Amino acid sequence: MITRVKNQVFSIIHGDKKWAVTYKYLMLIAIVASIIPLMFLTDDKPIWHSVEIVTTALFILDYLLRWWTADMVKPYRRHGLITYPFTPMAIIDLLSILPTFNIITPAFKVARITRLLRIVRVAKVFRYSNKLSAFMRVLSKERDVLVAVLLIALFYIFVTALIMFNVEPRINPLTGEVTFESFFDALYWATVTLTTVGYGDLCPVTDIGRFISMLSSLFGVAIIALPSGVITASYLEELRKKWK
Repeated sequence: MITRVKNQVFSIIHGDKKWAVTYKYLMLIAIVASIIPLMFLTDDKPIWHSVEIVTTALFILDYLLRWWTADMVKPYRRHGLITYPFTPMAIIDLLSILPTFNIITPAFKVARITRLLRIVRVAKVFRYSNKLSAFMRVLSKERDVLVAVLLIALFYIFVTALIMFNVEPRINPLTGEVTFESFFDALYWATVTLTTVGYGDLCPVTDIGRFISMLSSLFGVAIIALPSGVITASYLEELRKKWK
């Protein structure tokens, strides 16, 4: 009897039939509803408390059911009940439940940490959305390429910031204002320039500094665009596998 119920619960949580799809949509609605109060400055209205309690009850139920059936999932069959609480998604589930204790007792309220923890619930969407799950598989598949691009970008940011910090004067001779007061300012400038954002709050004033800035912008376009083709091709391949 228990085994049959467990199989049914597993098919609802991890399956793709009617009840499984309904369950996914229910959890997606709960995630969205639990995040809505974060769009307001205060969430102490009775309706938000009710929404928080109801949605968290669903999250707790989902967490317990997934833990109960963890030994039926292929990667965790041998020690699923022991290892599941330490998996990334289980940790996210647990963190998304903790903010509700702020409603039960004020002792758990520390600054705005509870509101920040609720944002973690957004990550739960990846579990219930097939499109986002496919995208995460693509990132995992191409992680070597993405890590290589990240290292190149970090190296370029560091070198460019180092050059700019030693080339540019501390004081703008035209306005008398401080330009790059610290190396962190140079890193900040290099990052926003590499990503072609360029807020304009920090900018070079010398000719050589502006030349370096132009080069940094051009290389930034190339480095940022480098992984886009890889991700797009891999994502299309993932979609083709699904629709075969």
